[in-house]
Amino acid sequence: MESNMSEQFVEIDNFGLEVLENVDMMMEPQHSHEEVSNQEVLILIEKVILEIVTSLSKDEAPVLVLPNRSSWANVSFDNAVGLQMTSGSSVTTVRSNCSSSVTKFGHILKVLSTIYKLVQSNVYATKRDIYYNDTQLFGSQRTVDSIVDDISCMLKVPRRRLHVLATSKGFISGDLCYLEEDSTKVDCHSNSTATPVSSNVGGIRNIVSSAKFVLIVEKDATFQKLLDYDFCTKLCPCIMITGKGVPDVNSRLMVRKLWDTLHIPIFALVDADPYGIEIMCIYKYGSVAMSFEAHSLTVPSVMWLGLLPSDLQRLRVPEDALIPLTQRDQNKLTSLLKRPYLACQPAWQKEMEMMQRSKVKAEIQSLASIAPDFLSRVYLPNKLRYGGWI
Repeated sequence: MESNMSEQFVEIDNFGLEVLENVDMMMEPQHSHEEVSNQEVLILIEKVILEIVTSLSKDEAPVLVLPNRSSWANVSFDNAVGLQMTSGSSVTTVRSNCSSSVTKFGHILKVLSTIYKLVQSNVYATKRDIYYNDTQLFGSQRTVDSIVDDISCMLKVPRRRLHVLATSKGFISGDLCYLEEDSTKVDCHSNSTATPVSSNVGGIRNIVSSAKFVLIVEKDATFQKLLDYDFCTKLCPCIMITGKGVPDVNSRLMVRKLWDTLHIPIFALVDADPYGIEIMCIYKYGSVAMSFEAHSLTVPSVMWLGLLPSDLQRLRVPEDALIPLTQRDQNKLTSLLKRPYLACQPAWQKEMEMMQRSKVKAEIQSLASIAPDFLSRVYLPNKLRYGGWI
């Protein structure tokens, strides 16, 4: 089997060549914000504080103006980048003299102060560290998470340049070695345990891999099953990564890092349901909330490997393994079909309309109803061998 592996996966090789031909389109100068120096970040923060002090000197109540990170009206779609925030974005005004926003105003100043000290002393902290510095003030971790993203968006500086890191929830495994920023060597080859995704993806260097492709796996349970099967070496050299459901920023940064470095095909394995499709769209085209960092987070070359709604019919997945769409599912599906990126994905649209008509969904695990090891032994090898992605 080893000798004719290259013949077996000729479709991946051909697609890999196609990906390389189109790579220039995606390699726009997305790193301009990453190159912001510590000094420039400090100046940007000082400018915000100076405006507050100026307002106070005029006996005016200071305000902070933040781009609105929750409105579809604030994003435009570019096929080569994904969802990106438009320059004429609508804004949210955080007032210091308004009872509904004064607390948020205080939170932003507190976090800005912390960020200033971190950048000035050239050290890093996690969002969790910031929260535990004053749990009574912030009340919840979610408050800090949102404030850090608001500041990053307001200053137009990536979070890593603010010296704030997030704890990763994702895992990675396969044909991959690299050095962390502190020169720690990371080897992801182990077939028994996965490696946690780095909390400082921007600092990763010296990536070495002979992988033919990257497989994004939606769920941790499926990822672990493929890990137990030793999927990354039994089939052909590859890299698997999971964000354990809706991906955190570090998992998305890691997929983008692999794309930027290796330029190999990237496939997504998600549930055949509206939420699985949305998760895949986040990796491929990004999200509204993080559209201001689209250039470092999206990978528009991601292809949908499975589970496709058409696979359910083609493979005759038993009816008792299928789940009826709930009203919430149907609403999500309708919402997805209206997304701007669906216009350039007619094959995806067709699959989603098929789901809409059949009114059923299925998890990746439903393939076990055909045979316990059907996913790893039959489904994925055949999909990859014969180019069954869209």
